Amino acid sequence: MIKLLLVEDDENLLFIIQDGLGIAIGGYDVITADNGKDGLRLWEEHRPDVILTDVEMPKMSGFEMVEHIRERDQETPILFISGCKSSVDVTTGYKVGANNYIKKPFSAEELHAHIQAMLKMKSDVRMKNENNLQKIGNFVLDIEHGMLKFEATKMITLTGLEAQVLNELCSNKNDVVKRTLILEKYWDKKGYDYFASRSLDVIISKLRTKLKDDPDVRINVIKGVGLMLIDRPE
Repeated sequence: MIKLLLVEDDENLLFIIQDGLGIAIGGYDVITADNGKDGLRLWEEHRPDVILTDVEMPKMSGFEMVEHIRERDQETPILFISGCKSSVDVTTGYKVGANNYIKKPFSAEELHAHIQAMLKMKSDVRMKNENNLQKIGNFVLDIEHGMLKFEATKMITLTGLEAQVLNELCSNKNDVVKRTLILEKYWDKKGYDYFASRSLDVIISKLRTKLKDDPDVRINVIKGVGLMLIDRPE
């Protein structure tokens, strides 16, 4: 049984999602809240397997709630429900820690597919061997635990997607990795998808910030082609 926290202030949509996942599809224990403040409280009480949340809500917005959750929990998959009013909303969502967006309207089957993909991605990260470490300049990437160690003195936390993308770039160090390959492999998206592409851009921006302690390590964007992790020669 998948424990899902649903935070949505639209009573009709909340009922439709709860009914669709809990009854029509099955296998979900759906916990509900109609604002971010109660959603945060229920997250602390129940520690769900996945979180589905609206953005604009009373008492506390979805952005604020997710930001508070990500201060203590980097692993639980979070999916924003969005009317996609602007690219700023999408970018902000990824910056505060969302794993993906789903645009209204959507079916229970589509939502279920998104949730299953996120849970599989989380599982794949955890299944990495403990000794699967990657060296990047003065950093060591611990993929399983989602950590970057800098000169054995500083520990930097990564989200599951950040760890996967950085590992992909590390495995092809100083070579170009196509954006399409990354999107197909980690977002399960073939061709151009706005949400997935923006998510990748945000992750690259965050990784650059987390790698800034070593000026010899950088991620370059090869326009129209892909990404390249530059590491100084051994």
